[in-house]
Amino acid sequence: MPTSDDPAEEPLIQPQISDLEHSGTLPALSRATSNYSRHARPGLSRTTSSYRDGEEVDESAIRTAGTFVWALTLCAGISGVLFGYDTGVISSALVTIKNSLSNRALTTLDKSLITSSTSLFALLASPIAGLLADSYGRKPVVLVADVLFVTGSLIQALAHEVWTMVLGRSVVGLAVGAASFVVPLYISELSPSPIRGRLVTISALLITFGQVVAYLVGYFLSTTDDGWRWMVGLGAVPAALQFMLLGKLPETPRWLVKAGRTDMAHRVLRKVYGLHGGHEVRNARRDGRKRERVVEGVLRRVEREVEEEEEIHASRETVDTKSGSWRGRVQTVRWSFHELLDVGASRRALVIACVLQGLQQLCGFNSLMYFSATIFLLAGFSTPTLTALSIAGTNFAFTLVAFSLIDRVGRRRILLSSIPVMVLGLVGAAVAFSFLDLGFGGGEGDGEGVGSLDGGTATGGDRAAKPLLLTLLLYVAAYATGLGTVPWQQSELFPLPTRALGSALATATNWGSNFLVGLTFLPLMEALGPSATMALYALVCAAGWAVVWGIYPETAGLGLEEVRGVLEGGWGVRESVRGFGERRGRDGGKRAGRRCI
Repeated sequence: MPTSDDPAEEPLIQPQISDLEHSGTLPALSRATSNYSRHARPGLSRTTSSYRDGEEVDESAIRTAGTFVWALTLCAGISGVLFGYDTGVISSALVTIKNSLSNRALTTLDKSLITSSTSLFALLASPIAGLLADSYGRKPVVLVADVLFVTGSLIQALAHEVWTMVLGRSVVGLAVGAASFVVPLYISELSPSPIRGRLVTISALLITFGQVVAYLVGYFLSTTDDGWRWMVGLGAVPAALQFMLLGKLPETPRWLVKAGRTDMAHRVLRKVYGLHGGHEVRNARRDGRKRERVVEGVLRRVEREVEEEEEIHASRETVDTKSGSWRGRVQTVRWSFHELLDVGASRRALVIACVLQGLQQLCGFNSLMYFSATIFLLAGFSTPTLTALSIAGTNFAFTLVAFSLIDRVGRRRILLSSIPVMVLGLVGAAVAFSFLDLGFGGGEGDGEGVGSLDGGTATGGDRAAKPLLLTLLLYVAAYATGLGTVPWQQSELFPLPTRALGSALATATNWGSNFLVGLTFLPLMEALGPSATMALYALVCAAGWAVVWGIYPETAGLGLEEVRGVLEGGWGVRESVRGFGERRGRDGGKRAGRRCI
């Protein structure tokens, strides 16, 4: 029998009042606890009766995800593969379609519409998907997105006119808009706090994996008659696979609590923390008690937040938001917008999330993904699709780097370190482009070049082409480490009642910026030239670095219900950075004296 001094018996639910006072979260927590004690649901007495006000869930001993969490993360992450595949495959398709659509070569306008229509409809879909995710759950939105993915892929594969291709890309855009916001949200709400960043990064990693697959498929099918049809049509396969697999996975416990299905939320949390069907560990009985305390603590923390919001809503309105009526749902939407725009912490969360998502696209990365094969063709590379594969491969490799660092180093530090390297890469690309004449500005094109280009190759030779490739690889490596992954941590910034809508609006900002960049990239290249275009993107990155430095707090290691406290009294940058350092110090000491659960 272990004694009370045994570090292995250290309780996982610990009083942390001083820490909460220091971080500024205590006022909100006290209000929530007060509301909870007055309005706790009867069904929760079994899981919460042993806790005292002011106690905090300590998940710091958790270092790895269990089989269940990995399964749901990878299954949900198939949407990332679809997103990445769609982004990468259009780059290969644009240089192989030639005269297959409308019996003519694609113009600059055609190519801009084909690429940007996906972004436009993703922009339109994201806010609507956010409302649906709040009303019906996160998982049903992913399932609907799968159906749209399959439909859009088949429309593209069967297209014989430009407008039909644009239609198929638009349907895929609806799917991408819904899935790109709800999948990170789904994973985030099902992840233990210490590894939440890494698990959400899995979604970004699978996006880059999808891009690599797309370039490989494009390379092998580039010499096949109508090979581009197979390229776009194969996107239906992973969507159908996900539809079959995801139906067997649960809804998130946070949404279940919000929907009043607390018992089911408790069962899901038990699976997340390894308490379902036994868990083969040493001292399994003692370890099981610890895990059960974590489950109960997390459940209570979510309940506190829900009860606080219900108390606020009840004091303002008389409409029953749980009745399931459309009037109730409209009222809930009104409340959500009110919380996002009028409540300081939520408004600041929305600003941060939208800034990061906008910056992710306005830095120009997806333009490179859409048109990389075309650029390398014009730069004189004999196998442009294979050369473009190096871009996708670098993106994938450095997303793995982000996966290993995002919870240990922190979100803020990764961005502040990687964005300057992006600026350096873009400046280098601008210099390299200045030695290349890509032929922008003349002719109607023959389908080999970019729209109005003459379809020839650049003058300047290897002297500039290879440095161009190296500087773009540097830019992509920095992007993948920081801006490619960190903005998708957006859902952790929002409290539960506004999490879906806030994440959806931030994702809509991403797709709106994507649409803008996709629509203007080719005209900018023709009007300003490649060097000036790269310089413009470098200026955007530099401005973005300054904004990140000023407003983005460090959220690594905080529970979803704790992040709100960071933004209660301001941007919370200094306090959050100091708190992250203290958490790292405490975690280091605990690892020395405690067996990880």
